[in-house]
Amino acid sequence: MRDLVKFIMIHATFLFSFQNGSSQTVIPLYPGEIPNARPGPDRETAAYEEDSIWTIRNVSRPNLTIYLPPKKIATGIAVIVVPGGGYGIVAAKHEGYDVAEKLVAAGIAAFVLKYRLPDDSTMINKEIGPLQDAQRALLVVRSRAKEWGIKPDRIGIMGFSAGGHLASTAGTHFKKRRIDNPGRVSLRPDFMILVYPVISFNSEYGHMGSAHNLLGPDPSPEKIKEYSNELQVTGQTPPAFLVHARDDDAVPLKNSQVFAAALRAHHVPVELYLYDGGGHGFGLNNRTSPVKWIDSCIRWIKKLP
Repeated sequence: MRDLVKFIMIHATFLFSFQNGSSQTVIPLYPGEIPNARPGPDRETAAYEEDSIWTIRNVSRPNLTIYLPPKKIATGIAVIVVPGGGYGIVAAKHEGYDVAEKLVAAGIAAFVLKYRLPDDSTMINKEIGPLQDAQRALLVVRSRAKEWGIKPDRIGIMGFSAGGHLASTAGTHFKKRRIDNPGRVSLRPDFMILVYPVISFNSEYGHMGSAHNLLGPDPSPEKIKEYSNELQVTGQTPPAFLVHARDDDAVPLKNSQVFAAALRAHHVPVELYLYDGGGHGFGLNNRTSPVKWIDSCIRWIKKLP
């Protein structure tokens, strides 16, 4: 009975996913052994928590939920969607499944990544676990692009809050291969969408909760630098669309500002959309403004070369 309740809780959110005629399939991210994993029971739980946010905890078995648009509106563009949660939870609905529905209605295939949460009891090296999953998602989508009607050079990644840190890590650390890739498939996303993202782990404006969850309570200066992604930008970093509220007191606006500045310094195209209000964690809908950032974002994606 307990397993049945758990199954219903974890998958109930999929009931929200049948509005636009798109198709959804859930696949394990790794069909066999999960790399960098310690053996143990599946302790994953999911429930509506504070502010009615659908929260998944203790993720150790990652997967992809696939949303494919009807062929008549399909653009061939795909986005891997990475929900946030401070590397402590996965806010899978309002920063995941709801976003995928909006994208797929615009003809963009969406792949919601339920990634492993850093945990010494389930991972040999917890700091690389989430990046392994992001890289694996890019590999899976690009390898199966023809099957899913996707252009292999139009695959982006979107992340919210700490999911934005993971997405920006995928976009700045793609030369650091953390998974087996015998076919040498490109692990570089073609573009990034970063929504109120954690970018830096420095003590001035970084999000130290995310840093501690990923790196431990006392990370070295070298690790802080390595995972402060504004310091990892190069001319090969993908173009980015960033969204932030000026009054965000959880992840300060400066995270987006320094990342945008680093991209511009390396002549990488970037657009930064700012709200005056809205705070943190608003997902698709910033209630302080009638403007929907996702509409501007979709136009930006479709105009990319």
